[in-house]
Amino acid sequence: MFRTLRNGGKLQQAVRMQQVYSTTIRHESQKQEKTINQVTLLGRAGADPQKRGSQEHPVINFPLATHYSYKYESGDILQRTDWHRISIFKPGLRDTVYKYLKKGHRVYITGKLSYGEVKMDDGQVRTASTIIADDVIFFQNAPPEQ
Repeated sequence: MFRTLRNGGKLQQAVRMQQVYSTTIRHESQKQEKTINQVTLLGRAGADPQKRGSQEHPVINFPLATHYSYKYESGDILQRTDWHRISIFKPGLRDTVYKYLKKGHRVYITGKLSYGEVKMDDGQVRTASTIIADDVIFFQNAPPEQ
């Protein structure tokens, strides 16, 4: 069965829609559930961004510090800092962050949490968590062009 598109689409588009519909039905029969992997952070950059990866697949990385305070029964207040590894793959966002973000700048980040393994120099394998940033909002003005 083929569907006619209201906006005057071509037969190939209708066939693709049918294929997507068929794929959707197969997935529904497998009872896949929807999941969410979303992270929101507001903190300060712990270092200037670094460019890593290859020319074809560059990535920008930087640490982000967030903190919270809690009070002991004695009345003492302790502030704890958590460090997050931020990675940016999106070309436009990657270039903007690399150009304008500096250590100490306050930024708001949304993205997803990713886990991977890192092989250390001594051969040990460690688990590493990274925030893959989808958006970065600066809370400082960009420095003037030089």
